[in-house]
Amino acid sequence: MVGLRREAEVLSVALEAGRHLVLEGPPGTGKSTLLRTVAEEAGVGLVFVEGNAELTPARLVGHHDPSLVLEAGYRPEAFVEGPLLWAMREGSLLYVEELNRVPEETLNVLITALAEGEVHVPRVGMVRAAPGFRLVAAMNPFDAVGTARIGQAIYDRMCRIVIPYQDEAAERKIVRLGAGFEFPHAGLAVAIGRATRRHGEVRLGSSVRGAIDMVILAAGLQQLRNEPDATRETLLDAALAAFSGRIRLDESVDRRPEDVIREIFDRVFDTVDPAPPTGSTSPPPAPDGSGRTLQGPEAARALREGARRTRSRKQLAASNPDFDAVSPSVGVLDEAAFEELSRRDPDLAAALLCELAAATDRELRTRARRLAARVFVRLARKGTRIRRGYRRLASEPSAVDGDLDLERTLERAGGRPRQTSDFVVRSWVSASRAACLLVDQSGSMRGQGMALAAIAAASVALATEGRVECSVIAFNRDAVVLQRQGQRRPAEDLVGDVLRLRAGGTTNLELALRAAAAQLANASASEQLAILMSDCLPTAGGDPMSALTGIGTLHVLGTSPEPESVAAGRALASRAGGRYLPAATLAQVGTGLAAVLA
Repeated sequence: MVGLRREAEVLSVALEAGRHLVLEGPPGTGKSTLLRTVAEEAGVGLVFVEGNAELTPARLVGHHDPSLVLEAGYRPEAFVEGPLLWAMREGSLLYVEELNRVPEETLNVLITALAEGEVHVPRVGMVRAAPGFRLVAAMNPFDAVGTARIGQAIYDRMCRIVIPYQDEAAERKIVRLGAGFEFPHAGLAVAIGRATRRHGEVRLGSSVRGAIDMVILAAGLQQLRNEPDATRETLLDAALAAFSGRIRLDESVDRRPEDVIREIFDRVFDTVDPAPPTGSTSPPPAPDGSGRTLQGPEAARALREGARRTRSRKQLAASNPDFDAVSPSVGVLDEAAFEELSRRDPDLAAALLCELAAATDRELRTRARRLAARVFVRLARKGTRIRRGYRRLASEPSAVDGDLDLERTLERAGGRPRQTSDFVVRSWVSASRAACLLVDQSGSMRGQGMALAAIAAASVALATEGRVECSVIAFNRDAVVLQRQGQRRPAEDLVGDVLRLRAGGTTNLELALRAAAAQLANASASEQLAILMSDCLPTAGGDPMSALTGIGTLHVLGTSPEPESVAAGRALASRAGGRYLPAATLAQVGTGLAAVLA
């Protein structure tokens, strides 16, 4: 979180004390982000409800499925739980956005849940809330269109936290994080957004989202127009597009929103100095949306963002039939049950472990990540045995073992060797190799795919213990460098990074291959190869065949048995002089990596 420290502390203590809360503030002040962050850190589930006139009591509480009722009567399995009952049974937070848009009869249902911690459902019975259940509502007190007054009966049962706009320094930081790159005119965008909130003709000003959009649009226009620096016209075009739809003018004003934005722009343009280059700027996204390569702090930020997306126990149980056996209660991970599942079906066990590492249950998530680091590294060490390959005679200065190469020594020392470093020794050495592992994290890798990626990352990390210098890149639309060429990280750390990734998005093979070529360009090894672990079906970027320059050999580990995927993988590997090997199971991943790294 940027700013809002006091509000975060009050929110945390109130939830811990069992209080229900209403968060009041204008749009874009971070109400939802604040609550999601606190819920994640506390390991508590979060059930989201959008407040509007269509949120009836039946939609909030639940309803009987008419078709099932006609078939078998009012049986328990015919009842479809709504978000309120789900949150009560799970002991989760129920987050109701735009509370002042919820109909009065629906609010009356919430009063009972707040006052008594229970709700009576006809033909179902009494539903009592689990200990962790809390209601957290959010509302914009400045919006009067389509809203209703919240009764005192609701307010009397809830604590109230006002969420203000952050100060200017915090908003600049939010814009940098939200845009994903440094932009010299970000201060201008923030100044325009803040000025809209103080303008006499504006009833409701823009949130910081307007400044973020202006920065992204201005950077894209600058690149599209081939400008060394964004011109005044480019900045104005971006400001009009980003802010004119976000402000609300007073009813008595007969001007257009874009006229007000032009006025503000003219007033603040010359008062805000562009930020000097920091030396750590990264290129903005290309206008065609082709993605970026993220390294260092940007890669760390992408991993943090991915780790925020968690799954509740109910979601995990619905998608994993063995979940209850491995985690019978909150915060518990039964390692004996997991080992039994591993003996019965190792691939299913590995996929479940990846799912547990993304649990909303904080204690379960922590235990799962620790266990995964041990399990995946153990499987990688067992399945990937790297042979050292053929050896050759080579001359090396200052070598410890070997035979003296007199001719090279005299040549190096000008005929008179005087110190140890002057001596050249001939010995048998293995050829040095550099490899770059590319693991697909697009939507096609959901489920078992990320477990296979974790095994592969652990395997190449262990390979660095021999004579292979490896880098690791995860990719979907963007490419995230998990390990740079020449860097050596513990296998457990690489596994942890992979577990923080979330499979989703498009598959940009072209960007991934260009990122691999950039990493291999930094290697001094005599043999350089890339290993692609994917279904090889690009859905973003250009033609991957055009991105093979700089890659000596490309081996493909195919994660899909579909004929189209296999054909695409074979064609890509053949073009780059490599091999295509199936990698849809844990055993195949180990065998395939051992084959291409040996």
